[in-house]
Formats: sequence, structure tokens, C-alpha cells
Amino acid sequence: MKITKKIGIAVLIVFGIGQFFRPEKNSGDVTLVESFEAETNVPENVKHILRATCYDCHSNNTNYPWYNAITPVNFWLNSHIEEGKEHFNVSKWEGLAAGRKDHKLDELIEEVEEGEMPLSSYKIVHGNARLSQEDITAIINWATLARVKYGLASKPE
Repeated sequence: MKITKKIGIAVLIVFGIGQFFRPEKNSGDVTLVESFEAETNVPENVKHILRATCYDCHSNNTNYPWYNAITPVNFWLNSHIEEGKEHFNVSKWEGLAAGRKDHKLDELIEEVEEGEMPLSSYKIVHGNARLSQEDITAIINWATLARVKYGLASKPE
């Protein structure tokens, strides 16, 4: 048997065994997202944008695509989700102090303005995650107004 064939068979066996190992799914209480939306007074058009582009990685509720069933893709997706929640998790919004909420919204504005969010790799497979200039403006306007609620947006520099 040629070495190439042996390597191919070994890769297939490892790939097959890998399908039995999966990371834990990111699923939690949806009402926490709704609480964030209520507290920050998210308008309907922005809710739609956030749900399509942000919550999969920035909440405890991910809508998984079909390819999440394939190892190692599911581990790659899980690492994106964990990193996203580490930076900004709307499901933990209630537990943050007002100053921290203001800072998170400020970071959100900056990331969206600079085109850093959503990630390019996310937009490749989620066509609806591409933000138009109108979407960007709507998100920035909403987040700027939400910051005012916390009384910190207009603090002196």
C-alpha cells in the first residue's frame, strides 16, 4: 500500500472519530437578550440588525448553521463564540455597572464604524450579516442614544 493511501485512510479515520467529540452548544435564556433590548431601547430596525449580525457570538444564544455538525468546524465556531462573548455579551448586560455599559456601547460604536464587526469570516457564510451604510448609521445612532441613558456619554475628555 502506498504511503499516500495510508495517510489518506488515517486522516479519514481520525476525521470519523472526531465527529464524536463536540464542544458544548451556546444556548441560554433568550429573555436576557430581550432584557438588553428593552433596557437600551433598541428600535425594531436595529433589533433586526443585531439579531442577524451580532447575537450569535455576543449572547448566550447561538443559531447554529448546518456545518456546525462537522468537527473541526464546530470547534472553530465555538472559539469565535467564546471570544465574542468575552468582549461583549448582551446576556450578561444586567450585571454590568453603568460605566461598564457605557464603555461596551462605546466599543460597539467603534468596532462598527471601523468595519471590524461583524468579522469578515462571519460575513462570508452569513450574507445577511453585511452591514449597509444605513445599517451602520442606525446602529451608531441607537448606541449613542443608549449611552446617554447611563449619563457618561458626554463626560469631559
